[in-house]
This record gives sequence, C-alpha cells and structure tokens, in this order.
Amino acid sequence: MKKTIALLLALCLVLTCSAALAEGTFRVGVKQDVYGFGYLDETTGEYAGMEIDLGAMIAEALGYDEVEYTTVTAATRGQLLDNDELDCVIATFTIKPERKESWDFSTPYYTDAVTVLVETASGIADLSGLVGKTVGVSSGSTSAKALATAMAEAGLIEAFDDSAFDISTFNGGVSFKQFDDYPAISLALSAGDVDAFCVDKSILANYKTADRSYIADSFAPQDYGVATKKGSELSVKVEELITGWLEDGTIAALIEKWGL
Repeated sequence: MKKTIALLLALCLVLTCSAALAEGTFRVGVKQDVYGFGYLDETTGEYAGMEIDLGAMIAEALGYDEVEYTTVTAATRGQLLDNDELDCVIATFTIKPERKESWDFSTPYYTDAVTVLVETASGIADLSGLVGKTVGVSSGSTSAKALATAMAEAGLIEAFDDSAFDISTFNGGVSFKQFDDYPAISLALSAGDVDAFCVDKSILANYKTADRSYIADSFAPQDYGVATKKGSELSVKVEELITGWLEDGTIAALIEKWGL
C-alpha cells in the first residue's frame, strides 16, 4: 500500500512539473545580426534563422502557449539567463568547460570554427600577417583567446599563460579591441579602426564582401549548444529534443534550409 501511494505521489509530481514547465510563454535569447542563425528584420520586427526555428520547435514540443525572442549578445546572454529573464539561450553560444560550470548545454546542434576576415587590400593572408595588428572581437566572446592561442602555437607570438589571458590588456604580439556587436566590428574594419575581424566563420560570412577575404587559417572548433539554467528540468527536456532531432535528421534539414 505504501509503495502504491509513493508511486502515485511520484507520478503526480512528474505531471505537476511538466505542466509548470509548459505554462505561458517560452522565453528564448537569440542573436539579431547573424544571418542563417538569428536575424531580426527591423522592417517587420520578425526574427528568422535556424536558431529561431529551434526555439519555436522546443516551445511547441514542450507545450508552451507561445515563444518570445529577446536579442542577446555575447556579453549579455549569460546574465539574462542567470536573472531568470530567459528560459534558454540559442545564440551561437559555444560550449566551453568553464561555461558548463555556470550553465547546462545541450549536445551540440552545429559545429563551426573561428577564422579572421580582413580587407583584401590590407594584404593580410594568414596568421603571420596579424602580428603587430589590432583585431576586432565581440565583448564576452572567446575569439580573442582562440586567435592568440593559434598564433602562439604557430610560433608567431610568445606563448602565454592560458588561464591568465585578459583580452583588455593582452599585447603579446597582437592586440584586441572589443565591441558590443558584430555590425560595429564590421564598421570599424571598414574605417580602419581595426585591422581584422575575428569570430566564428558562420558569423563572419554575414560581413564578407567582394573587397574582403578570409585568412587561410581556421582554428578552435566551436560547438553550439542550447544553454539553460544549471540543473533545471528544462535542461533534461531540451537535451532529449536536440539528441532526437539530430538522430532523425530534423536538425540536418534545418542546416540545409538555412544554407549553413
């Protein structure tokens, strides 16, 4: 009898949690300036991209009434999640060991790599051309450290203490300038305020023009995952959905749909 009551109580708890999880609006942090992943059309006020689709699919699968998108940047996405202003972040958020200490991440739904975009007229063709240059990066991103590491491993700059890397003070053969968003870095590149623009190649593709080129090198593979509050029930649900969609080809179809 006691065992039966315990099982019934456990079932009620599961049902209650599931219902609570699916109430109201599903709040998703996304990018607004990355074509193919998360882009906001200011004319229509509508978001579009693979990560926008993923947010809508997760919300529908969990039974939410609606989905609400909020623009995030590399500098704000974690804070908004911590403050419970978002349920999850799907915003080219790279999975890193240090980040997993603060948030849960799903199995990667997309893998990219970091590279560098330059004005072709600059003559910069590979990592060696960046020695002594200033590189534009997004605040809060891992791109600067990835680039410095790649240059050190290539013997172009001196090796440095990885754990003590500080983007704002690093000047070990290459320097960095931080910006709040990608369009600002692109404008700085055009104006000559920076010599190069470094971030994931899928993001750089949005700012590639006839007068700009990628350097020959790419490095630091970037696995994108859905970020959720650490230890939350939502983390488990999202992981189940992402792994299922990877297995059945749903995510592959999204990648093809958005030309990624």
